[in-house]
Order: sequence, then structure tokens, then C-alpha cells
Amino acid sequence: MDIGNQKDFPALKADYRFTKEDAALLLKMKPEMESAADEFLAGFYEFIWSFGKTAEFLKDEAVLNRHRGKIREWYLDLFGGAYDISYFLKLYKIGEIHVKLGLPTHYVNAAFNYVRVFTLGRVNKHFAREADLTDRFKAVERILDINLDVLTSSYREEEMGRFLSLSSVEKTLLGFLKKTSSYFNYLLAIALVMVAFFAIGLFGYDVYLLFSGQSAIEKGILTILGSLLILWAAIELIHEEMNHLRGGNFALEAFITLAIAALIRKILIFSLSTTKTMDVLLYGALVLCLALAYWLIVHRIKPAKSQH
Repeated sequence: MDIGNQKDFPALKADYRFTKEDAALLLKMKPEMESAADEFLAGFYEFIWSFGKTAEFLKDEAVLNRHRGKIREWYLDLFGGAYDISYFLKLYKIGEIHVKLGLPTHYVNAAFNYVRVFTLGRVNKHFAREADLTDRFKAVERILDINLDVLTSSYREEEMGRFLSLSSVEKTLLGFLKKTSSYFNYLLAIALVMVAFFAIGLFGYDVYLLFSGQSAIEKGILTILGSLLILWAAIELIHEEMNHLRGGNFALEAFITLAIAALIRKILIFSLSTTKTMDVLLYGALVLCLALAYWLIVHRIKPAKSQH
């Protein structure tokens, strides 16, 4: 959508079947929906804090208060009744700010889920006995869909602009790298499956040593437990790689888990030897360091919600 072309906005509303009657219904609902603004804001911020990275964008009280005012203004504008060029320009500007801040589009879509549930719930609460309840629902749904379309269009245009700015050589190289990366990801998945089979073989070998009497009972049991731990970590790593192939993030913590499992197996074995106390301490220190790295990756340090 070209923001400079005003004809796009009537077309956008037409595509969503947004009519003058819808605009009139939204304006008619404004007093009741405005009275729920504080409740909307309280629930909205409780919802977005669950994203985990919200504190990276709302860094202090001043930013949070300014953001709260903008969200209130946007919420009230939903029922303002005027959906002209200035309204859409304001929406597009909001989308551009999101792009500049690096806010993931996933957060925008998720936040709209809360907005949709809240607004439709309030419409049902205040207008359940009205004959035009269904029309009111449709009007709210349409304006929310239009808002989401305009806000996310900034992301699409940003991505398209970056791609079009590349030279033909850069585009070719980018395509080659993407294909190569996908091939290596599949190769990594195959390698992980092989590791899992080797872990199964290690487990079977440890069981054989225990029952054949070549390994002491205490040492054999601990060794088997260590092998099972490695097998479990390898399986988890395969699951994470499957998620990565589906488009998820690369799970570095899964590799750390596998390393921790291997070290714990060593510790279990060496713990039975009185001559390898120093080795046990060194492996324990490594496990502690890896555990700290795991915690930093999974539980990123962020300010407590109560401070915001």
C-alpha cells in the first residue's frame, strides 16, 4: 500500500467491506467503550509484559507513560467515527515507529489478539440486548482488521525496500546463502539423529558391561544413568532443530543442555574414583559455567514488572 496515494484508503476500506454505517455504529459505541479505557490499558500492559522483551522497548517510566498515552489515544480513535486520510496516516506512522524500534511484527499481531477479545467482550456486555449486536461486532472486527493491515504494511514495505535496494549480485548471493543455510540445517538434523543413535548404542554398551560383570554394579548404574541423560539431551536437541526448520529460532540452549549432560556423565563416573577428585571439581566448575550461560539465555535479565 502506497501511503502517498490517498485513493488507497477508500480501496482498503472497500476491501474489508467497511461502510459508513460501520463508522456510525463505532461512533455510537464510543461513550461506553471510552468508559472502559482504563480497564483496557491495565489489561493491555499486563498482556504485553508477558512477551518477555517488552522492557527492551519500554525502558523507563517516561517512555512507558508516553506509550500509555499513545495507546489510549489509538484505542479511543477506534470509535472516533472519522476514518479518513489523517486517520490512516497516523496508523502508518505508528507502524513506521515500530519498524524503527525493531519491534517484532509477532508482538503486534499478538497484542491485537488482546484488543480484539477485550473490545468484542465490552460490546457484548454493553449492547447484548440491542437488535444490531451482530452489526456492531462486524464493525469492530473490520476496523481492527484494517488497523492491523495498515500497521503491518510498514514491515512489508521495509522488507521489500531492503530487498529492492540490493544489487543483482547481492540478490543472487543472498538467495544462494539461504539455500545453502537450509541444506546445512538439514545436514545438522541428520547429524543429530546419528548422535541419538550413538547415544542409544552407548546406553546398550553400558548395559552390556553391567550384566556381563565387566563393570562394577555401582559404576555400571551411574554410567547407564549418564548415558540416558545424554540420550534425553540429544532427543531434545532434535526437537529444537525441528522447530528451527519450521521457522523457529536457533536453540543454542539445547546444545548447552547436551554439553551439560555429557559432563554430568563424566562426573558420575569419576565420582567413584578417589584419585580423580580434581577432575570432578573441574567438570563441576564447567557444569556451573554452562548452567549460568543456559540461565542467561533462557531467563534474560529484565526489570521487574512492578517497577513499571
